Amino acid sequence: MFYKANCRQVVIDGNTMNYIEFGTGKKALVILPGLGDGLSPVHGKMQAIILALTYKQFAREFKVYIFSRKNCLERDCSTRSMAKEQATAMKVIGISKASVMGVSQGGMIAQYLAIDYPDLVDRLVLAATLSRQNDTVQKVVYNWIELAKQRDYKGLMIDTAEHSYSETYLKKYRFLYPLLGIVGKPKSFDRFLFQATSCVHHNAYSELDKIVCPTLVIGGECDKIVGTASSIELAKKIKNSELFVYKTYGHAIYEEAGDFNDRVFQFLMR
Repeated sequence: MFYKANCRQVVIDGNTMNYIEFGTGKKALVILPGLGDGLSPVHGKMQAIILALTYKQFAREFKVYIFSRKNCLERDCSTRSMAKEQATAMKVIGISKASVMGVSQGGMIAQYLAIDYPDLVDRLVLAATLSRQNDTVQKVVYNWIELAKQRDYKGLMIDTAEHSYSETYLKKYRFLYPLLGIVGKPKSFDRFLFQATSCVHHNAYSELDKIVCPTLVIGGECDKIVGTASSIELAKKIKNSELFVYKTYGHAIYEEAGDFNDRVFQFLMR
């Protein structure tokens, strides 16, 4: 029941990293979430069940692993150092090769995972992400950093939602905004600040030609965080890649696009 979903923890270099696993397939699928991990790392049986149901179509063909970053992050951590830690965690667990899907900041980490550890990555999906900085992401993320420094959790959540979702989606759920300052506020914003800072310094563009595995790049034409051009740029620079851009969605394509999981699944099963 619930695809054998569990929340676990792996020890790497004296530190710990949370991850959720589910599914009964023989192939491994590693999913790296976005910057939201800085405020709420994966944890608990209930979240494991929810994520297993979200990605249930992968459960029969894959053993799925959804990783947080390690629990004690250094102030100067980078997307590249996080990729190194991710590679270590995979090896400790016994994952010798996997399909990897990185979303937003997770996509930045996934780029370096494929660049620095090509033997670990069989297929790659990069969703709503970028390879180098642009004015759009700098403006948005630096504003989030300021809100986090002020411990303005409600403001941070509202601004994230306004930049992530389509207007159609927001019209349905803006009535919930008053609850955002009450539910889920972290004890410390340091984890988020360290991860956000790594985002605004990410630049793997010059090394994208080192990615040799088949790659699917998925973007949203209305993306207000990384911009549409970032997805096009990724696909042009990665040799063995294909691109799909959703016309009516923004950054949260993985939540709003009803066929997102189907599209990823079909690519991974080729």
